[in-house]
Amino acid sequence: MEPLTQDDPERTWRGRFVPITGHRGYEFGWALEFEKMHARKGLLKHLESLPWPHPHTVQVLFRDQDDDCFGLWMFHEDRRVEVTIPRTERFHQPAPSNEDFEPDPGMLLRNDQDTALPDQTPVALRDSRPPW
Repeated sequence: MEPLTQDDPERTWRGRFVPITGHRGYEFGWALEFEKMHARKGLLKHLESLPWPHPHTVQVLFRDQDDDCFGLWMFHEDRRVEVTIPRTERFHQPAPSNEDFEPDPGMLLRNDQDTALPDQTPVALRDSRPPW
């Protein structure tokens, strides 16, 4: 974990992980906060490339500013995949007309509330570039 706790200008993503400490001083996870969208580009691909001793125990939680809750990403067959959380759905915007714009992960919204949900963009019209 140590290389991920230090800034590295060679990475495509910016920032460093800091330990999450419980009330008795035990570390039980790591956190990273991004200030801008472009700072996160390539993070999951980077985590996927690391030699985890037990990759099945690695869980990544993402929450964008427009999300209702955290999204859960885990490794499955050496790839990171988003795990569907009950009562949630990720809504996507149509892909931008060119690649001048950063990839958009969509919004993870709860679908068990009495609120109107946006229209879902068909898969063929979504941005296929990875946002993380």
